Amino acid sequence: MRVSVFGLGYVGCVSAACLASMGHEVIGVDVNQVKVDLVNDGKAPVVEERIGELIAEVVRSGALRATGDVREAVMGSEVSLVCVGTPSEPNGSLCTTYLERVTEQIGAALAEGAEQGGRHTVVFRSTMLPGTCLNLLVPILEKYVGGTAGVDLGVAVNPEFLREGTSVRDFFDPPKTVIGELDPASGDAVMALYEGLPGEVFRVPVPTAEAIKYADNAFHGLKIGFANELGAVCQALGVDSHQVMDVFLADRKLNISPAYLRPGFAFGGSCLPKDLRSLVHAAQRADVSVPILAHVLPSNSDHLQRAVDLVERTGKRRVGMFGLSFKPGTDDLRESPLVELAERLFGKGYDLRIYDANVNVSRLIGANREYIENRLPHLAQLLAASVDEVLDHAEVCLVGTRDPAVLAALPHSEGPVLVDLVHLPDADARRAEPGYVGLAW
Repeated sequence: MRVSVFGLGYVGCVSAACLASMGHEVIGVDVNQVKVDLVNDGKAPVVEERIGELIAEVVRSGALRATGDVREAVMGSEVSLVCVGTPSEPNGSLCTTYLERVTEQIGAALAEGAEQGGRHTVVFRSTMLPGTCLNLLVPILEKYVGGTAGVDLGVAVNPEFLREGTSVRDFFDPPKTVIGELDPASGDAVMALYEGLPGEVFRVPVPTAEAIKYADNAFHGLKIGFANELGAVCQALGVDSHQVMDVFLADRKLNISPAYLRPGFAFGGSCLPKDLRSLVHAAQRADVSVPILAHVLPSNSDHLQRAVDLVERTGKRRVGMFGLSFKPGTDDLRESPLVELAERLFGKGYDLRIYDANVNVSRLIGANREYIENRLPHLAQLLAASVDEVLDHAEVCLVGTRDPAVLAALPHSEGPVLVDLVHLPDADARRAEPGYVGLAW
């Protein structure tokens, strides 16, 4: 394919050189004439493993050249890959100035060359927040081109997952390829760019592709911060932190795995809350600052409050809850987030009914009975004997379980407002129903 790459920084330079080495005809574009001259001389404008020899090779073969002329680049290509920077503003917000400027230039060039025919595809590789492409950049393109994105011109978002220092290697062996496509033809154009590369390909809506990059980087930062905080606590307690993490990383079932990484309700139970509190307390006693670990429980509490807020927004007072124990298949109520949710709603004066097949006051003994008597003494009055009893009572239903009997009874469209705390199996279909509200989806 004939490709123009806008921005010859790390991402653009590596993308341009690697695409050219795959057989594409690439034109690099940059406002900095020094970078343009360096590329045309077969030299890399950035310091990066393997990039120097790669650029020398593809420039020598004629597969890559650079220019400062936007119109020349756009008219000489079928796909424009936008790789300009999106730095932070002083207040932390995303700066889209360069994105907007390049989009205007590409749009103007496309308008000038409209008589040449053929559909051009603009692919945004720059990191940008969800909504930036559809709400900001697409209108700019449509204004200049005088057409409709997805019909008269292609638009896609294609985030990169390149690490500085190993970016050439990462390009040819990506962890995944993500294509946010405005329409199938736009996605096909991006697919053609990377034909032959390994790794799974995800063709998703444009905002999803924008968000994935942030999910990745936020998690990477969280992992680094977690490891560093834990290391500091271990050092203060006289423990070998690397030995601890070696064992931690060996667990591929719960630790380094998809476990616990699906948005859902708050966590609870007899282990996680108390162990986090103990660890943070030990760090404080050792004068070790652990802001990430110290804010895990407050974050969890805020997530629980989101469910309360959703109920309050309905303006309704009769509430039903399905689920009470901290985990399905058990009657353990210790630090259950659903018990805490029931307490908050009860305390606000809501008329509450609760059904949990595994929780029966007459069978509760020991710690669970004591827990109910101390934390929610009116629980016996709130418990319903059946799913139907709750549904008949409620104007709003909080679904905190995937109990098959509950799922089978939940109404569609007409009936109480359903606040989904567990991402029901048919959540995607229910989203279109007026009475359905997902907690974090």
